[in-house]
Amino acid sequence: MSHGIEDVARAAGVSTATVSRALRGLPNVAPSTRDRVLAIAHQLGYVASPSAASLASGRTRTIGVLTPWISHWFFASVIEGAERTLRASDFDALLHTFEIFRGGPRRVVDASVLRRRVDGLLVVGLPLADDEIGDLAGLGVPLVFVGSGPPGRVLVRLDDQLAARTATEHLIELGHTRIAHLTGDPGDVLPWSPAEQRVVGWREAMAAAGLPAPKELEVHGYFDVPGAREAATGLLRSRPDVSAVFASSDEMAMGVVLAAADLGLRVPQDLSVIGIDGHDLGDLIGLTTVAQHAVEQGVRAATMLLDLVAGGVVPLITTFPTRLVIRRTTGAAPVG
Repeated sequence: MSHGIEDVARAAGVSTATVSRALRGLPNVAPSTRDRVLAIAHQLGYVASPSAASLASGRTRTIGVLTPWISHWFFASVIEGAERTLRASDFDALLHTFEIFRGGPRRVVDASVLRRRVDGLLVVGLPLADDEIGDLAGLGVPLVFVGSGPPGRVLVRLDDQLAARTATEHLIELGHTRIAHLTGDPGDVLPWSPAEQRVVGWREAMAAAGLPAPKELEVHGYFDVPGAREAATGLLRSRPDVSAVFASSDEMAMGVVLAAADLGLRVPQDLSVIGIDGHDLGDLIGLTTVAQHAVEQGVRAATMLLDLVAGGVVPLITTFPTRLVIRRTTGAAPVG
């Protein structure tokens, strides 16, 4: 015969809520009571269920994760780090994706479907409108952003302007003067988005070197390989004087390398290419990049969110470092 939580409570002379708190190691249970409950539960062969633990704590032990994609390297890496951290603390992740399609609106975030289902929210690289942010905040649970987030919200990120300047300055130091930039979606114009910040960094580095950065050298690659391949093909055909491309992600940089091959251009002899990320496949193709710690950002964000759920205090902005990784796709500017 199997025994339930009511049997343990009856034998111990306490409430079912006290049994759940004792078995989960939660506070406000006297040590003697906890020892008695544990002993009786062991005798009866009772193991606390997740639902019983949630009932006792008033928590769902679930964190909502909102993201555009799980197929792209950065998003997948952040989610991996976050999910691993949540699981280690006996929390589940409830994943909601809001894929951003070219030329069309994404699905609006409906905060009501998350009400009473999550203890906190992790927003990974999802550009949200002000009313969406307000609705999420209205749920009354902690909210942490990763990659990009509005002012005044807890954010884990890298310095996107600095990363872009580092990439562009590397190309300038190699003697390149016609340096194009591949950014994301033309609709992503929020001033705090990584795409916008990286455009600013590219322009700053070019201006500091006295180099032109006309609008026609900035094209949209949609943060994926096919989009970048198409955009770079058009760019390099219309501007054969371009000798280097800075792409805002490694996946777009890979698309540029493919476009160069399609056009018979050698990398890096005819065209130098650099990205941002530190993609796992970058080493395979010798991609020069400004690397970031995406998995660790997920770990840190999840840890901070759990701290907030527990009533703790965390810094408003946590900025991760980047590092320039020089490989085979960048070289000296061609002569003549």
